[in-house]
Amino acid sequence: MRIRKRPLRALMPALAASALFLAAGCSADPAAHNPSAADRAQGAEASAAATTQAGQPLAVAAAPEAAATSTAVARPGAAGGKARKTALKVKSYDSHTRRAVISPTGKGTSGGQGASGGNGTSSPSPSTGGTAEPHATAVGDVIASAPAPGAPEGLLAKVTKVIGEKGDGIEVQTAPTTLDTLLGDDDAKGSVPVDPASFDVARLLPDVKVSWAKTGDIHSGPEGTKVPLGSLRIDVGAKVGTAEGAPASATASVHGFVQVAPEVDFSYGGDSGASGPGAAHLGVSGDWTSRWAVKGRAAASAQPVRVPFAKLHADPVLQVGPIPVVVNLDLTCYFQISAEGNVTVDVEQDLKGDFKAGGTFGPAEGWTPVNESHMTSTPVRTSVTAAGAVKASLGAEATVGLYGTVGVTADLAPYLRGEAAVSADATSATSVGGATAKTGVGAAGSWAVYGGVDLTGTLRVQLSIFGTPVLQHSIPLGTLHREWKLAAGQV
Repeated sequence: MRIRKRPLRALMPALAASALFLAAGCSADPAAHNPSAADRAQGAEASAAATTQAGQPLAVAAAPEAAATSTAVARPGAAGGKARKTALKVKSYDSHTRRAVISPTGKGTSGGQGASGGNGTSSPSPSTGGTAEPHATAVGDVIASAPAPGAPEGLLAKVTKVIGEKGDGIEVQTAPTTLDTLLGDDDAKGSVPVDPASFDVARLLPDVKVSWAKTGDIHSGPEGTKVPLGSLRIDVGAKVGTAEGAPASATASVHGFVQVAPEVDFSYGGDSGASGPGAAHLGVSGDWTSRWAVKGRAAASAQPVRVPFAKLHADPVLQVGPIPVVVNLDLTCYFQISAEGNVTVDVEQDLKGDFKAGGTFGPAEGWTPVNESHMTSTPVRTSVTAAGAVKASLGAEATVGLYGTVGVTADLAPYLRGEAAVSADATSATSVGGATAKTGVGAAGSWAVYGGVDLTGTLRVQLSIFGTPVLQHSIPLGTLHREWKLAAGQV
C-alpha cells in the first residue's frame, strides 16, 4: 500500500539540527525543549535576508513558509547582477522542451510591465531591500526556483530566449546552469534538518508502520508509539526463508525499527579570482537509533538477499541568503540477510550513533569523500545454536542531490552477525551473561555474536552543479567498516 502526504514546507524541526541523517533514542522524552514554530519562521526569514555585507557569509536555514514558491534571479556579468529575491515565480515548466512560464506575483503588475530590456522584455531592477521589482526576466537571467508545477524538485536554469506572452506570464526558453552563477564569490555554510512530515512514504511490505512527531504536539503513526520530536521512525516485521529441513521451531524472521531524521549539509565558498567555487560540500548526516532482532534458521545463501521495505522522498528548500536551494532526498529502508550451514540464532540489539556522508570540493584536490560513523550497541539477547553463520542488516540507503540531480549516494548498514564452529568430541552447553550456545551431542567448539556497521556510497558526476569541474567518473566513498563483539563462549 502506498501512502502519500503533501509536503509541509513550512519548517524543518530544529531539534534535529543539534543531531541523512537526529534525535535521541526511542526512550527519549518527547517533551524535550524545542524552539517554537514562530521562532523557527522568524529565524528563517532573518536568514533569507542575510547577505555578504561586511564580509559575512550567507546564512543557510530552512526556508520559511512564504518561500514555498520563492524565486531568485541573477544577471551574471551585469552591474548589480548579484542574486536577489524577486516577486517573479515559475508558473509552469516543461522538462522536455525546457520552457518555463514566468509571472510576477506582486499586485497590480503583469508580465509586460516594467522597464524594457534590450530584447523588448522587462528585466529585474535592483532595490534597496535586496529584492527585485516584479518585472519579467530577460535573456541571460539565471533563475533559482522552489518546487513549481512541472518542476517538483525545483528549477535552476538560465534564460536563453524570451518567446512571448502566454496566459498570465512570459514564456521563456531555458538551459541548464550551475549554482556558482548565482552564488558568485559569496560564502555559505549550514546544516538543516528535514521535516519528518514532508516525506512521501511508499510502504513496500505489509507489516510496515511509519511514525513521526513535531512541535505543537503533532504526531503521526500507531497510537502509543513514542517518537522524539523531529524524528522519523519506521517499524518492520517480516518472515524470511527458512533453511530446508529446519524444524518448525526454527522459523526465520526479522523485526525491529529504524529511527532517523536526516540533516542536509550544504556549503559553498566563492573564489573571486577564478571561475567556479573555491570550495563546496554536499552531504547528509544525523543520528541513528534502532532496535532489531534476527531469529530462527534462515535459508542457506552465501549471497546476501536485500529486501526493501519502505521508500521515502522529500524536497526540502534551503534558504541560502536570497536563493532557494532545493535539495532532493530519498531514503530506502531495507533488511538484508545471508546464511550458511545449520546455524539457528535468536539475537537482538539496541543501536545508537551518528553518521556523515558526502563530498567536499577543494581547488587542489578536487572532490573527495566524507565518510564517518560512530555507533554503540547493547545486546538485548544473544543465542546461537549448531554450526554455521548468519548475517543480517537493517539499513538505509540515502541519495541527496540538488534541483533534481543526484550528487551523493550513501548506504548505512548496521548489522548483526552470529557464527558457531564445532568439533565432534563432547556434549555441552553454555550460558554467558544471558547468551547461550548449544552445539549438540558429541560436539565442542566456540560461538560468537557480533554487531557492526558498514557505510559505503558514491560521489556522482552531477556534483558539477556547483560549478566545479565535471567528474570524469563516479567516485566511491570507500567502505567504512566497524565491528564489535556482543557475546562469545566456548563449549
